[in-house]
Amino acid sequence: MSVSTKPYIDMDAVKLTQDAVRAQPALGNVTFTMKGTSNGGVSVKVGTGPLIQNGDVDDAREGRFSLISDEPVALLGADTGVSPAEYILMGLAGCYTVTLTSLAGAKGIDLDGIELELFFDINLNGFLGLDDSVRKGAQGIRVDIKMAGEKATRAQLEELVRDLPGSSPIHDTLANPVTITTKLV
Repeated sequence: MSVSTKPYIDMDAVKLTQDAVRAQPALGNVTFTMKGTSNGGVSVKVGTGPLIQNGDVDDAREGRFSLISDEPVALLGADTGVSPAEYILMGLAGCYTVTLTSLAGAKGIDLDGIELELFFDINLNGFLGLDDSVRKGAQGIRVDIKMAGEKATRAQLEELVRDLPGSSPIHDTLANPVTITTKLV
């Protein structure tokens, strides 16, 4: 495993956040926002919008990060950016890293590194409308995880991976139905 930066989370800060949300549960209501604009072909340019917590709007992140999404040439794009499927995998990888780091910190497990390899399996017969029995979205998502910790046992690492699906917000979002409201404004 080649890791350049060790995973770490400040468990004191986690406890302070937990205490604040416990004392004022509405602080747990957070909305992430993004704004997207067509970018030619099937590409879109998306930027971060404000973060909303408990109804309070924090504009500090607005426009701070921008991303381009496109499809590979084989899927009729110009390959100018990461595909939407790859962004889903990135979101899951990011959440898994945060969650594993948090779980390890809470259990006193010192990790030296986390590596994830993610796969988004899709059958285009559904999306292209060629077979109504095939769903348009992913047939499955697979994640292979490598973790290392000088003092971590294999059993401890396996426990972290077992706890991961039930602790990751993005895993929960992908694995369980969520309401998506789409409207023309």
